[in-house]
Amino acid sequence: MSSLTKTSYTTIFFDLDHTLWDYETSACETLRELYDHYLLNDLGIASFDDFHQQFRTVNQQLWHLYDHGKIGSEVIRAERFKQILAHFQVHEDTVSQKLSADYLDLCPRKGNLMPGALQALNYLSKRYRMTVITNGFDDVQRIKLESGNITQYFNHIITSQKAGYKKPAREIFYFALEENKIEAGAAIMIGDNLATDIAGARNAAIDVIFYNPDRLDHQASVTHEIRHLEELCSLL
Repeated sequence: MSSLTKTSYTTIFFDLDHTLWDYETSACETLRELYDHYLLNDLGIASFDDFHQQFRTVNQQLWHLYDHGKIGSEVIRAERFKQILAHFQVHEDTVSQKLSADYLDLCPRKGNLMPGALQALNYLSKRYRMTVITNGFDDVQRIKLESGNITQYFNHIITSQKAGYKKPAREIFYFALEENKIEAGAAIMIGDNLATDIAGARNAAIDVIFYNPDRLDHQASVTHEIRHLEELCSLL
């Protein structure tokens, strides 16, 4: 693995969900607890796997709309479990509201990190300043960082709520540059989402490392691409 030829980076921007914090594992664990606690099998949702799959479908659709400015965060909170239950012909507003509240409370408290995250952060923190840039909810994302015991690695936690813009808007990256008092050439963005992390950073003239553990095919222009976070230790 060859190192990046550019040596002027002083600051690393990290996405959080799916890049450092293991969203999929944490969500699955939480949903299993909720499925059992609320006896969703008795309401007509025959299997946890069906419930989990429908969550992933609805969640992805709602976050896509949110990332593209079509809906606000309150819609995700209000509609996510309502739509999931409706798919199974379960129309229990009280249950959907409880599921939403409990999910938002429990899921961020899971300490699951992506493989190699701690090793990479330990290495990089000795060499660079690091900032999180995330479209997630302000209160929720801070709990995730604390639960994963990685808050101490970052000098700034920049959420779309704090910046007033969401990735891929270049303004959230400009906000991060201003917070760190650096120019675009001094930063590099690491993230798993081509539409928000990679395209957004490129629009702000920031170099990018695409974290692609699933080897997704793509035609995006990236500075570098990795499959494992440990690769950052020899790359940067």
